[in-house]
Amino acid sequence: MNKEEVDKLLSEKLEDGEHVSPVLPEGVKNYLIDIDGTITEDVPNEEPERMATCEPFPDALKTLNKWYDEGHLICFFTSRTEEHRAVTTEWLHRHGFKFHSLLMGKPRGGNYHWVDNHLVRATRYKGKFTDLVEKKVTIEVFED
Repeated sequence: MNKEEVDKLLSEKLEDGEHVSPVLPEGVKNYLIDIDGTITEDVPNEEPERMATCEPFPDALKTLNKWYDEGHLICFFTSRTEEHRAVTTEWLHRHGFKFHSLLMGKPRGGNYHWVDNHLVRATRYKGKFTDLVEKKVTIEVFED
């Protein structure tokens, strides 16, 4: 999906004359992908010189580009700061990652608990990118 197609999907939406948040078509996922420790070695912000020289995990490149080619949205969401945007963007392009957006400044520290009005699915990276499989797990939810 190219930039124009994404912009059209995410453009202003009206229902009954009221603005509403856009919702992607069924089957299209909006992947938020971490960078350090997920698609490459864990490079801390305190060592920015390594951001330009680290190597991508081959299975991450192959899988993420496959998802992009299937029409899903790929957004890299990183704890790197805004001052690291140029080196990060150049690194992603140099290694051939296809993506739609890059969000800098994700909170550091892990143990994330995301609260949102949209459905959020999370997959913890444990060393290998593959196609996703369904698995039943226990989750925390708000009381009905």
